Amino acid sequence: MKYTTLPHTDIKVSKLCLGTMTWGNQNTQDEGFQQMDYAVDQGVNFFDTAELYPVPAQAETYAETERIIGNWFKKTGKRSDIVLGSKIAGTGDYTAHIRTNGFAPDAIENAINNSLKRLQTDYIDLYQLHWPERESNFFGTRDYKHNPNDPWGDNFSEVLNSLEKAQKAGKIRNIGISNEKAWGAMRYLEEAKYNNKPRVITIQNSYSLLNRTFESDLAEIAMREGLGLLAYSPMAFGVLSGKYVEGKAGEDSRLNLYPRFARYSSVNCTKATTAYLKLAQDNGLSLAQMALAFVTQQPFVTSNIIGASKLEQLKENIDSIHVQLSDELIAEINKIHEDIPNPAT
Repeated sequence: MKYTTLPHTDIKVSKLCLGTMTWGNQNTQDEGFQQMDYAVDQGVNFFDTAELYPVPAQAETYAETERIIGNWFKKTGKRSDIVLGSKIAGTGDYTAHIRTNGFAPDAIENAINNSLKRLQTDYIDLYQLHWPERESNFFGTRDYKHNPNDPWGDNFSEVLNSLEKAQKAGKIRNIGISNEKAWGAMRYLEEAKYNNKPRVITIQNSYSLLNRTFESDLAEIAMREGLGLLAYSPMAFGVLSGKYVEGKAGEDSRLNLYPRFARYSSVNCTKATTAYLKLAQDNGLSLAQMALAFVTQQPFVTSNIIGASKLEQLKENIDSIHVQLSDELIAEINKIHEDIPNPAT
């Protein structure tokens, strides 16, 4: 395994982070335990979860993923070996079964306290805001369209005050953002800088061969401000395994179970994936290895969040840490990207 540190801290984390959003829906608790056991044996020491998980989010399975992780901590006694990230869900119809007051002070306090109970721990190493409260073009929307009637009011300072309170109480160690845009990221950084508030140290956004929009503006912020990317969906919901374009996806594969998750299923996504698959094969790699290695190697990536519904998939994903893409192969990847840029947005 390869390691780095969370920005502005001395906390060592593996360059591959174990994603957990299928546990409690596509995966049973026993399967989640197997994945955690295997990942830790391979040197992974960073887990990412959220109160929202498993996905698709629904009241019947709300927060089941955190409960599974908490039960694993209780069984193994390995809480101190793991750097743990979790998240508070943002507002919207998708989360109405959780709460409706967004990132209000009592919402943040309630969310943290309940996550701690489910996770069976006294602290969370990295606590993240799952997506902005304001209306913006996150979750794969290409362009920003301003809504002058957006009911959101500027509360960056209030949110940081609430997180600082939890930090001083020892409940969370560091804070991060997720599905955030350049303006929001800089607002959090500026609030911390000029008002002596806790600094946001990571941003968890989607990033893959099919979606490199992070490079358009956020990558510069990441490099200049030391805001580490925790890249999620590096496999594009499994599309970058090649199994869909090759017709090898089983009935229990994610996109066959949940066809509404169509972000990576467009004609251009299929065209790009086919080109990347051939390039990987021509270079003696699986597409999964190439796709994951590409993300892990980016200088603005702190950790690459890998998730799998099957243990064999997880093994291949973790093995990608041993793949180093040459400059020549990166150049070929960039040629495909130039021809079919960001087809997932």
